[in-house]
Amino acid sequence: MEALDQITATLAVTMGLAWASGINLYATLLTLGFLANSGNIDLPPDLQVVANPLVMGAAGIMYFIEFFVDKTPGADSGWDAIHTFIRIPAGAMLAAGAVGDLNPAVEIAAALLGGSLAAGTHATKAGTRVLINTSPEPFSNWVASIGEDVAVVTGVWASINHPVAFLIALALFIMLMIWLLPKIWVGVKKVFRFILGWFKKRDMPADLNLPH
Repeated sequence: MEALDQITATLAVTMGLAWASGINLYATLLTLGFLANSGNIDLPPDLQVVANPLVMGAAGIMYFIEFFVDKTPGADSGWDAIHTFIRIPAGAMLAAGAVGDLNPAVEIAAALLGGSLAAGTHATKAGTRVLINTSPEPFSNWVASIGEDVAVVTGVWASINHPVAFLIALALFIMLMIWLLPKIWVGVKKVFRFILGWFKKRDMPADLNLPH
């Protein structure tokens, strides 16, 4: 029973960090570092570096920047595009580090699963933000961004303190994500087709726009 509890706890932390990284990497690192420094979690050797004040300081600066950029319509989608190349590899690395000092095969498997989960959550977040940006008011961006921050902090905490409940919630989220992503992709394509069509119409020579 103790071995099963250990496996469950490790799986929850591994997938929890990957899931959270796909949404907000810097909030994930800050939460993990705070929990480690406050004695709420004993980090595996490969993750102890995130509790270093220098790492937490860098994560704090980046989170401060992201806090405002992520709530600005248009800028948030540009930020997400750049972080496609940051959140997904970081999610894979955190997942691999969270399994502890095990054999390389387990670490590689954790990295593959963690990277895939981070990619899924990142795609869901980024695609949803593109659709939200079609709204003329800015308040929906603030609501979405603050909700994501709260979800990340709560999710990392829950993955450590309530692993079974977190894994159940994560399974439900993955099912919802699988259902949502195709619909989000269709919506995103419509948005980009509209933007491209608007630019093409704007660049059309003036005489071609005159009625005959």
